[in-house]
Amino acid sequence: MLKLMDTKIFSQDGKESGKMSLPESVFGVNWNSDLVHEVVVSMQSNARAGTAHTKDRSEVRGGGRKPWKQKGTGRARHGSRRSPIWSGGGVTFGPRSEKDYSKKINKNTKAKALAITLSKKFADGELVFVDSLTFEAPKTADAKTIVNALAKGTGFESLVTKRKNAAVVVLSERNESIEKSFSNFGNMEVMQAKDISTVDLLTYKYVVVVNPNASVETLVARASKKNAVDIA
Repeated sequence: MLKLMDTKIFSQDGKESGKMSLPESVFGVNWNSDLVHEVVVSMQSNARAGTAHTKDRSEVRGGGRKPWKQKGTGRARHGSRRSPIWSGGGVTFGPRSEKDYSKKINKNTKAKALAITLSKKFADGELVFVDSLTFEAPKTADAKTIVNALAKGTGFESLVTKRKNAAVVVLSERNESIEKSFSNFGNMEVMQAKDISTVDLLTYKYVVVVNPNASVETLVARASKKNAVDIA
């Protein structure tokens, strides 16, 4: 039997507009730091470009001629200016672009980590559910008004005062007006529920879930083995 937990839903004015139930299987999972760490490190490794590249002695220019004769000069013996001990020579044991940093992540482990992180955010009171965000046109000033109202209504003052990584706004589907309205915020990001990851959730202090019924349904489907879960 599916166990549910109640939570509040707010309007964009910061006022309580209703309640909804969340499945305990996704929002009531015990914290597992080892599993989350494993997934986060793997995801960060997979996002690594691996473009750093140094030239070894076979790739640098010059060095076709012996710098000076072997004996009689009083100087150390050298055969090429491309030697790693020469300025401008090759690099020994430097980073090479052919190195693959990617790591395999088990699908069930990845889904479990997402559920654990969502549960942690919910337990710490860092999940904010907003029924909808309405903009007549993309406007940063309107977005700022909404953030101030939510901070005051929910009691999350740092939503306004935190200078970096204050919140990520999670949408059920793409909305250009919302994206453009928040694009000038240096401490907030807008993402879709189908794209958000464990790393994204841990990067930001608060998670603002817009249109919670549809957004939570997507999150539950991604964080559980079932393709669909009934949400009250």
